[in-house]
Amino acid sequence: QVQLVESGGGLVQPGGSLRLSCAASGSIFSINLMGWYRQALGEERELVATITSDGSARYADSVKGRFTISRDNAKNTVYLQMNSLKPEDTAVYYCKVIVQLRSRGPSYQYWGQGTQVTVSS
Repeated sequence: QVQLVESGGGLVQPGGSLRLSCAASGSIFSINLMGWYRQALGEERELVATITSDGSARYADSVKGRFTISRDNAKNTVYLQMNSLKPEDTAVYYCKVIVQLRSRGPSYQYWGQGTQVTVSS
């Protein structure tokens, strides 16, 4: 099994910054894709950013230029640096990974427990 532990959420004023972390552990052979999604109250979960094993990143239009996703492959950890935060960024942020548990094995998807980000004055 794979466990994901998220940290870094909290309350921040508009224009402020936060950094989220998500560490994966367990019997992992490789992590193909790591990403962040968010779900605001009453809304559907949406993609924020993803990053492949070779570092290719993809962002939602709403966060381009403000958020940066990165990963440390040695630590099986993905980060989300969030700058110039806006009230509309308020949501529960979830980490997702797509992993292989053995060489040439199938891929599995795992989600973190979520961390609350609130942007308010």
